[in-house]
Amino acid sequence: MFKTILVALDSSELSERVVRSLDEFQIQPDTHVILAHVIPPAEPGLEKPADQPQVEPEISYQKIENQLQLFQVSLAYRSVREIVSGDPAEEIVRLANIYHADLIILGSRGLTGMERILQGSVSSQVAADAPCSVLVIKPS
Repeated sequence: MFKTILVALDSSELSERVVRSLDEFQIQPDTHVILAHVIPPAEPGLEKPADQPQVEPEISYQKIENQLQLFQVSLAYRSVREIVSGDPAEEIVRLANIYHADLIILGSRGLTGMERILQGSVSSQVAADAPCSVLVIKPS
């Protein structure tokens, strides 16, 4: 049924559940799965405390790469990894367009009230802008 599935992941605990949701589909041998992670841009004007160690971008990139690789090894079908930088919702939709995705699977942080208003909802924006169906996995 689905030829191309884009699985949008982040560094949260929900990512494992998002990947496991693929088991609910009858993935065909010719289905193409893209495991994607978007690195959001640094907050403008956000000052970093000088008395705390700073994570180098290469280290966090390597951590993301390792996480995606572990997920990829656990899959029994063809997949690729994509790590991009930018606004998460925009980049997920962009990748869906590039790969001509039939389905996007992503997690929801479960924000409500003021947090949702202030931080925005990536899953809501993706669902509104995506060129295909979107499956949102909510936290349990």
